[in-house]
Amino acid sequence: MTAEIVPLARASGATQASIDAMLSLTAPGLNAVNAVILDRMQSEIPLIPRLAGHLISGGGKRLRPMLTLAGAELVGYQGTRHHKLAAAVEFIHTATLLHDDVVDGSEMRRGKAAANIIFGNPATVLVGDFLFSRAFELMTEDGSLRVLKILSSASAIIAEGEVAQLTAQRKVATSEQRYLDIIGSKTAALFAAASRIAAVVAECSEAEEQALDDYGRNLGIAFQLVDDALDYSSDAAEMGKDRGDDFREGKMTLPVILAYARGDAEERKFWEAAILGHRTSDEDLAHAVSLVERHDCVTATRDRARHFAQMAADALSIFPDGKAREAMVEAAHFAVARGH
Repeated sequence: MTAEIVPLARASGATQASIDAMLSLTAPGLNAVNAVILDRMQSEIPLIPRLAGHLISGGGKRLRPMLTLAGAELVGYQGTRHHKLAAAVEFIHTATLLHDDVVDGSEMRRGKAAANIIFGNPATVLVGDFLFSRAFELMTEDGSLRVLKILSSASAIIAEGEVAQLTAQRKVATSEQRYLDIIGSKTAALFAAASRIAAVVAECSEAEEQALDDYGRNLGIAFQLVDDALDYSSDAAEMGKDRGDDFREGKMTLPVILAYARGDAEERKFWEAAILGHRTSDEDLAHAVSLVERHDCVTATRDRARHFAQMAADALSIFPDGKAREAMVEAAHFAVARGH
């Protein structure tokens, strides 16, 4: 993929990348969403709220439900239906994280031990299933078949993306386009759906629905690109997970795809062994980071992210200027510039 990188517009008055404007915009709604989350994660089985609360209360940004709330502000929606739907979005996201940690054998999530390490794999998978079920309860309570279709389709696409990533794991020949297709499914699909449903509940035009979908989808790709770059440029304290997780799991993320493509024969031989799982020591990780740095692959990955973030910002151009649009544009800038 090649694209001209255009400097991302900043929200007026902003001095550095921040999600503060989005937090301020959505704070009242987010309180209502959190109340729904707290209520619907309860169960007569004590382990369920304990395990779910371990992750849900673990310091996540709530970015996906914020997209639903911000989108509603953008289109002037005055109702409350989006509160339950934003909670459903967060439950879907949390369920996928629980399942992902089991699949990946992760030991850390959001700066602390992952749920599967504390509670075990079976309980973690089953509580993930519980949260998926709660999400679908909230969708059906809303009563909109269109909303149900959007969120259920996104859930299926996320699962397909995770399977696609699993089949691409330890395959050094994975192309950049294949990688973008995977993150477009496993990450961007829920960003897009979370944004789009705000226009649906507000009974907006198809053009406005599509604009919010485009915003969320491109934002999601940018967000995942930066996540993957950070795995080769940050330590565990910054990321809230073990540095080098992607490396040791043999994931062909964009920094690795670029480093492999730009490397000489000896470097490619290293990558081939590493991705197959034969070079996974701390020294090997340090060497991998040095190769990524040598070929400026983190910068290149952030440049790709900036391109998608700009497309996210551009998608909002059909809406009137104002606090909501500025906050959402600033969130796109934050997705690229963040360090964790």
